[in-house]
Amino acid sequence: MLVATCAALLALNYALLYQSLYRNIHGPTPDEVKAAFIDQPGSDPKVVAMHRDDAEIARLRADTLLNTAGTSAIALGITAMVGLGVSWVVAGRMLRPLRTLTAATRRISQDRLHERVALTGPRDELKELADTFDEMVARLEASFSSQRRFVADASHELRTPLAIVRTGAEVLLAKRESTHEQWEAMARRVLAANGRAERLLDGLLALARSDSGVIAHEAHDLAVAAAGALSEADDEAEAAGLSVTTDLRPALVVGDPVLLDRLVRNLVDNAIRHNHPGGWIQVDTGGRDGEAVVTVRNSGEAIAPAEVDRLFEPFQRLKSDRTAGARSTGLGLAIVRSIVDAHDGTVAAAPNAEGGLAVTVTLPAGDALPAPTEPSDQIPTQWPDK
Repeated sequence: MLVATCAALLALNYALLYQSLYRNIHGPTPDEVKAAFIDQPGSDPKVVAMHRDDAEIARLRADTLLNTAGTSAIALGITAMVGLGVSWVVAGRMLRPLRTLTAATRRISQDRLHERVALTGPRDELKELADTFDEMVARLEASFSSQRRFVADASHELRTPLAIVRTGAEVLLAKRESTHEQWEAMARRVLAANGRAERLLDGLLALARSDSGVIAHEAHDLAVAAAGALSEADDEAEAAGLSVTTDLRPALVVGDPVLLDRLVRNLVDNAIRHNHPGGWIQVDTGGRDGEAVVTVRNSGEAIAPAEVDRLFEPFQRLKSDRTAGARSTGLGLAIVRSIVDAHDGTVAAAPNAEGGLAVTVTLPAGDALPAPTEPSDQIPTQWPDK
């Protein structure tokens, strides 16, 4: 580009010089003078002398143009070599941040995600690229840390029921004489531990499926999902003496029906298990502003607002006594958040003033309601109090 620009500039300068020497000063060229006067026989000596002066002037003009062209060619060559050297140095300085970024990319690995490029200098495209790369590495570091913590917590949770079974078996086998009642009690403990492990594995599989994205895209009504979840949890809610009220209005969404049913069921189970005897649960569904909304509220102990976000992390509990017994796996709300993210929705939780929690899930609404296939699909407007 530098050479081409300089060549164009010199060509323009040469054209302007030619214009000034021949067109603005009306004089013949050397060839025109020679052909018209000097080479013709019988010409007047004075006229010939005058025209010889004109020929000399024309020759000087031609020499000037020739010298100008030669000098311009030499200047262009020197400019090209100097420009090449300057461009090489400038390009090297401009590309130095890219070399730094390349070296950092090769250096950073799974075990060295704490390192950053931390490029300094003016706020230009390369600085923006380096900052973007640092932000990406920071997200990867947070993701890997969360994954390691999740694997450690899952291993611990799975080890607990296995340890219960192993300890019970070792104690009984160590005794010389074991009664029928002792073996029966051990069998109950084994069944309880096995059920806990099954629920944990089921939660882990649901979390993995929701993290992998939505597989099916079908119309599904969250009101029907809520009615089904309440029906499945009816015995547990009745055993705890909970009062259940509902306002189930159509809330159509498009997504994976299995995951959506699991989402609502986890909300209902969480409300039942993290409650106190004789408490209450309220489940609402509906639509607003092109969105489907499901809200589950429950009574319970007071929760600090700053601690609410931790409930959506796997195996994170507010404190040890908030475990909801052996049926809690610590994955309920984590699965809810993963399913909501997979369906491009939002989930928000807030503590109730009198204690307990209110969880609201908002998902993009569908276009039309699904046609009911059986009379049992009808949604009750009020769930009976227990």
